[in-house]
Amino acid sequence: MLYLILETLEGKVVWITGASSGIGEFLAYELAKCGVKLALSARRESELLRVKSHCEEIGAKPSDVLVVPLDITAYDKHEEAFKKILSHFGDLDILVNNAGRSQRANWEKIELQVDRDLFEVNVFGLIGLTRTVLPHFLKKQSGHLVVTSSTAGKLGVPFSGSYTATKHALHGYFESLRTEKAAFGIKITIVCPGPVFSNILRQAATEKAGSIFGEDMKSSDNRVSTQRCAQLMAIAIANEVTECWIAFNPVMFFMYYACYLPDTFRRFTAVVNSKRFMKLRDSRDTMESLDKKDT
Repeated sequence: MLYLILETLEGKVVWITGASSGIGEFLAYELAKCGVKLALSARRESELLRVKSHCEEIGAKPSDVLVVPLDITAYDKHEEAFKKILSHFGDLDILVNNAGRSQRANWEKIELQVDRDLFEVNVFGLIGLTRTVLPHFLKKQSGHLVVTSSTAGKLGVPFSGSYTATKHALHGYFESLRTEKAAFGIKITIVCPGPVFSNILRQAATEKAGSIFGEDMKSSDNRVSTQRCAQLMAIAIANEVTECWIAFNPVMFFMYYACYLPDTFRRFTAVVNSKRFMKLRDSRDTMESLDKKDT
């Protein structure tokens, strides 16, 4: 049944950023199974080639998977990368803005440079690439923009102030775009995953510029599997869902609680130790290890 739904994507040209690992990598596999033509971007070309190889193993034609190495913050390279895709496939139907970086930090200790760096990667890189692609979509009066946000784009997540702000910013940018260009055939899907298995903790920013959190997730963590998240994301794309949330309870419960009863939710968070929320998010108190590093 899943792949009957995804058959509507067969033959579409999809550009995925952040495709070398995590959700982007597994989304590539889900789409490759149903005959999508893929352009894969990230900084690490060797990892992109590995993903391309696996796409071919599960049925993709070699010519249907194009590796386009790209640092999302290298704005002067966006047009060149897009032209490479158009030259190879002749078109682009869907842009998946998936590149991004997480964070673990105490709000009051975050250096301003960390805020700037995260906005460059999580927001401005995605906006710049979208503005490169959008004229092509507008010209043909058709196109689908997919944005990987987060449950942090809907909630005030503790100990990730800069990251949470970047995800809220994405909603602002793309909801504005949705309203402005809805009559021009532009579709927008904003995906809000909760805790998902990936290497995002290892590469997460902290409160200090240039440092990384450097911890791995544990197999016992209460997280959605990367494959399942990618499957649900692919279904949302195929059905042109405007916004979807992907998470286990109690995260999903809190999403609805905050959405429909915002005042009582805020009163609730005021009496709950914020580190208990971190245990729901990371299945342990990850801030304890960060605080130890600081001392």
